[in-house]
Amino acid sequence: MKRRRMKQLYIGNLSPAATAQDLRELFGEKQLPLAGQVLLKSGYAFVDYPDQNWAIRAIETLSGKVELHGKVMEVDYSVPKKLRSRKIQIRNIPPHLQWEVLDGLLAQYGTVENVEQVNTDTETAVVNVTYASKEEAKVAIEKLSGHQFESYSFKISYIPDEEVSSPPPPQRSRRGGHSSRERGSSPGGSSQPKQLDFPLRMLVPTQFVGAIIGKEGLTIKNLTKQTQSKVDIHRKENAGAAEKPITIHATPEGCSEACRMILDIMQKEADETKLAEEIPLKILAHNSLVGRLIGKEGRNLKKIEQDTGTKITISPLQDLTIYNPERTITVKGSMEACSNAEVEIMKKLREAYENDVVAVNQQANLIPGLNLSALGIFSTGLSMLPSTTGTRGAAAATPYHPFAQSGRRRTSSSAYLSGLYGAPAAGAFPHQHPVLEQEVVNLFIPTQAVGAIIGKKGQHIKQLARFAGASIKIAPAEGPEASERMVIITGPPEAQFKAQGRIFGKLKEENFFNPKEEVKLEAHIKVPSFAAGRVIGKGGKTVNELQNLTSAEVIVPRDQTPDENEEVIVKIIGHFFASQTAQRKIREIVQQVKQQEQKHAQGAPASQHSK
Repeated sequence: MKRRRMKQLYIGNLSPAATAQDLRELFGEKQLPLAGQVLLKSGYAFVDYPDQNWAIRAIETLSGKVELHGKVMEVDYSVPKKLRSRKIQIRNIPPHLQWEVLDGLLAQYGTVENVEQVNTDTETAVVNVTYASKEEAKVAIEKLSGHQFESYSFKISYIPDEEVSSPPPPQRSRRGGHSSRERGSSPGGSSQPKQLDFPLRMLVPTQFVGAIIGKEGLTIKNLTKQTQSKVDIHRKENAGAAEKPITIHATPEGCSEACRMILDIMQKEADETKLAEEIPLKILAHNSLVGRLIGKEGRNLKKIEQDTGTKITISPLQDLTIYNPERTITVKGSMEACSNAEVEIMKKLREAYENDVVAVNQQANLIPGLNLSALGIFSTGLSMLPSTTGTRGAAAATPYHPFAQSGRRRTSSSAYLSGLYGAPAAGAFPHQHPVLEQEVVNLFIPTQAVGAIIGKKGQHIKQLARFAGASIKIAPAEGPEASERMVIITGPPEAQFKAQGRIFGKLKEENFFNPKEEVKLEAHIKVPSFAAGRVIGKGGKTVNELQNLTSAEVIVPRDQTPDENEEVIVKIIGHFFASQTAQRKIREIVQQVKQQEQKHAQGAPASQHSK
């Protein structure tokens, strides 16, 4: 009788001394017993695996991590080249990464027919992805292997066709955030991802604009056709300026190819006009993204310089204005080196942008009816006043809005980000809240920043209070040596979001924090003493989950004596979005506890609504 062929894993980089028994013992030690035969070859082997979860555990536990006879073994699915298809598996995905971001990333490399989460025992998420063609799957593997999201590096493999042809019944993931139901896609898990549009913004010398456009626009038409891009040359902006901005909307590859072609056109024009000097590449990037491009202690930028053989400088914060939130990234080197650097720079900026989409989506969900695009706050805090407040001359009156595209449909995420990245809202949405409970938040700022928050004759704090619809007061200093002052903010959720966002922004704008670090502040909120235990959770479970979810530090000091209102303090430390998310989640917990207490006290049935 012919034995049913099981699915196999490939074991590579084996020592000639390795035996089948060695492999059986090694897998057994890792609680991965081998049920089938071990097919041993010279330097590699194949083993059967019973199911996909077992295979994932084997790959994650052993590949690149375990030595056998002095050699670190490689473990992956056994998929011969001729059988490699449209189906790939992505592992080591951050458990908090939202589907919208993942969908946008996958869609950059082709049409995604299906995305399914695999229920595993690993802390990180695993998905199986089916592209429309083998070629697209191949590109995705090449581009996404090792892709970094925060401290997570994607691991990608081809998987056999049968792996996803009859997937296990969908189950709700214990981690949450990655099931088809939660994504809003169809029950079958099919996906129609929308690609996040993150344009490349360049500055080019005005003298080369004519050459880039070409006679009767032929050069730019050819460029857009070849790169499948939309290119806007802002010729009329800043009349008389030595440089003009160009905005390129395309896939990442399309943007890079368009950039390469523009550099080539400028170099040829420079040669013909006997302009011998080297033409640098200049990329414009929103200030809120630049810190993450630079990286801790400048590591990201240094690595790009070393890998591409370029010299990269970034314009100072002092050049920023409320109408120009972009900084100039200048890249010097050969044309090839500059082009390679553009790819790496845009990759980092795009990742930062995608992470901000996640944060924005969280805030939109946490405060129903919140009109983020009308807030005038950028993700890491650079404040921006609406353009109607006044101008600094005609040229400055109309800032560039690279994320606002006429005639192009945007997703809700990109619409929010348009507001966060510089496009003021056409009109504020009416408040959709009924009469809301007033919240009090105590925000702690550096003592030396008090003057900037108050402003001349108190004008800034008054404007801030009117803008946010909140009461904002600064408490007296606790002593002459106090390093921090407490700002007391009173108002409903949307007012809190606005006021705190502007304060974070002002501190960044006025350089009270290092340009390379995010503004992190401590906020205190009060909760009823009877709800404190629920915020902490059994064995600290809830507070730990809050910290993992929000990236903020949440502290409920023990042995507090409740105040006259029977309330205790919860401390929240983090950057703006982290702090906001934590505040909202804690308020939700408290509201649930209050409702339960009211129902218990009144003896009301569970179905009765209580405010």
